[in-house]
Amino acid sequence: MVTLATRPRNRTEPTRRPRRSRRGRTWLRLTLISAVLVPVCLVWIYPFLWMVSSSIKSNAEIFGGLGLFPSVIRLDNYVRAWQDAHIGSYFLNTVFVTVMSILISVPAVAMMGYVLGRYRFPGKRVVAGVLAAAIFLPEGYTIIPVFDLINKLHLQGSLWGITLAEAGGAHVVATLLFAGYFSQLPKELEEAAMLDGAGFLRIFWRIYLPLAKPVVATAIILQFMHSWNDFLLPLVLTLNQPDLRTLSVGIYSFQSQYFTDWSGMAAAATIGLLPIIVLFLFLQRYFVEGVAGAVK
Repeated sequence: MVTLATRPRNRTEPTRRPRRSRRGRTWLRLTLISAVLVPVCLVWIYPFLWMVSSSIKSNAEIFGGLGLFPSVIRLDNYVRAWQDAHIGSYFLNTVFVTVMSILISVPAVAMMGYVLGRYRFPGKRVVAGVLAAAIFLPEGYTIIPVFDLINKLHLQGSLWGITLAEAGGAHVVATLLFAGYFSQLPKELEEAAMLDGAGFLRIFWRIYLPLAKPVVATAIILQFMHSWNDFLLPLVLTLNQPDLRTLSVGIYSFQSQYFTDWSGMAAAATIGLLPIIVLFLFLQRYFVEGVAGAVK
């Protein structure tokens, strides 16, 4: 008598979830997240959209409501801001000050971060503590020493004086980012370079700094935003030199004692904001990697 082999029942077989249920749950989760984040994003970017829409409105339409779409597009606001308010020359001044301050400050900050991150020396914790405490120091307290220093260097009334003032400062965030990033790199790179006869500057410039591209991009963005948007220092240093004004100070000139050109101010603010957006779009990947790598 031939008996058929029966399949044992005591084995537990893994239950497979149908793919449709997984896709449905994923789609539901993404839908819920989008339903929450989209309104938050719209609320977040609404002031920027309102500023852009105000740049193509008249002053009456700006105070007529919070709508984004004007009845008539007025591109003459940009022409008036660029030519009549001299925003074009202020834009070039700001480009010069920002670019030169980046070229001065970023290598200096990177070297300070390199020393803090790679070397041990007496008072290292004190230096780090002083840098951290400098974050809470208001900028207005340093105006008089900076102004006096620029005058003693005979750089008053020039763009180089404004550039040096913008490039100075503690730059605490960028310094700590460099220090945290350099401290994670292997020590064998430095030892191999020293065996080849490389000195301090060559090890820093040829080996460690190229590895810190994400932090360099982060420092460039931070310095760009600081120099491009700074108002107090350029205002003090250009009180007697209107032709040396930067964009932030030039936009302030739209406001007078009896009248404020709000549409022209919105157009000038839009012009001044576009370079920051373009730079961040190009360097956002490195910005995120630099912050994440330094924190890690």
